[in-house]
Amino acid sequence: MKTILGSRITKSLVRLGVFLIVAALIAGMAGCTGYTPSQNLEIRTWYDLDAIRSNLRGQHTLMNNLNYTTPGYEELAGPDGNEGVGWLPIGTEDDAFTGTLDGQGYEIRDLIMIGSGAPQVGVFGFVDEGGQIEDIGVVDANVVGDFVAGGLAGVCHGTVTNSYSIASVYGHECAGGLVGICNGTVANSYSTGNVSGESGVGGLVGWNGNWGTVSNSYSTGNVTSNSGVGGLVGWNQGAVTNSYAMGTVICSGVVAGGLVGINEGTVTNSHSAGSATGDMEVGGLVGVNGWYMDGYSNPGTVTNCYSTGSVTGEYDVGGLVGGNGYDSIVSHSYATGNVNGHECTGGLVGTNVGSVGDSYSTGNVTGNSSVGGLVGDDGSTGTVSDSFWDTETSGQSTSAGGTGKNTTEMRDIATFSGASWNIAAVANPGTRNPAYIWNIVNNVTYPFLSWQAV
Repeated sequence: MKTILGSRITKSLVRLGVFLIVAALIAGMAGCTGYTPSQNLEIRTWYDLDAIRSNLRGQHTLMNNLNYTTPGYEELAGPDGNEGVGWLPIGTEDDAFTGTLDGQGYEIRDLIMIGSGAPQVGVFGFVDEGGQIEDIGVVDANVVGDFVAGGLAGVCHGTVTNSYSIASVYGHECAGGLVGICNGTVANSYSTGNVSGESGVGGLVGWNGNWGTVSNSYSTGNVTSNSGVGGLVGWNQGAVTNSYAMGTVICSGVVAGGLVGINEGTVTNSHSAGSATGDMEVGGLVGVNGWYMDGYSNPGTVTNCYSTGSVTGEYDVGGLVGGNGYDSIVSHSYATGNVNGHECTGGLVGTNVGSVGDSYSTGNVTGNSSVGGLVGDDGSTGTVSDSFWDTETSGQSTSAGGTGKNTTEMRDIATFSGASWNIAAVANPGTRNPAYIWNIVNNVTYPFLSWQAV
């Protein structure tokens, strides 16, 4: 018997409900600082960096790299520092960082943070509204948190720009290579380290809240978790745009996506290339698009996106999206990766109870039941319009929605212009016509998005 996506998500995501509630409480806490004026520090040693915690509203500047040879390392940031826990995060929810730190392109290296007991772990524990960190790298760091963890910041309500992390990060919940919880802005930043945790784990950001924005950023590290894991963002309620992920995503339980695990917000102009593996709700780009629990639906939107990585799972497995929820939208997107699942498996979407439009898939699709070239199961409420799959490369002649075409037809602009796609022919694969959403080299390539890099 087919299982409707809504009820399945209800059962599988209830395990994540506590995480969402607690994370929301943490994200809603505002820093509360006193009125003592802060100094503006020039940071040359670990002692100087440590002094920021007494100057949380100052405008600080990193003047050189900090590493294991820099004065103060053994006492403050090394494995024996602070009685064996290493670095203590700067700022808490009760006394948050609201100043600025200009890294000037320098790096904080060799930092150790293990079991400090702080609820938010990172170089900075809590960055509140108004806080700004820019042009800084965290390199060769080992970060372990009991709850929220990020290489640079545990919680950020402020702004992180032009920054990066090359660190190993573990957080029980809400773990990110750069930021654990973002309810502000992360832009023009990246992470290349491996990230792991129990739930809400992302290569760059663990949980991106309702007011969070992740843009022009990427992650290449491998990400592992028991639930709610994404190559870039574990759980997104805000906006992810112009970003990508390339690392391997492995989930031992439910909800895994090559870019985003759970999407309740918007994902636009983004892509993923790493493989995604999990049990239920596994997608090349997004594991679950739209969150549904106890009769409440919070839809998600995926548009102008693509995925090229392989996808493996048991139930609700899709080349782009594992499960597309009620009132959720997938549009102007495509997937080319191979997909293997047990039940409800599709080249683009595993189970669709929302809407899919102007999209396609070409990957090989295999499964045991409710298997489709484009969509595995329509859940009785899903709609699919003006969308296609390649019947030759997919190995599938049927789908729960969409139109099957052979490879020659899938490379013919007439197939898509006839469906009123916003598409234009270009001279070669290195040419772009940004006036249209889609471009194609007629009779040579499949359609591609005009924003894609040459």
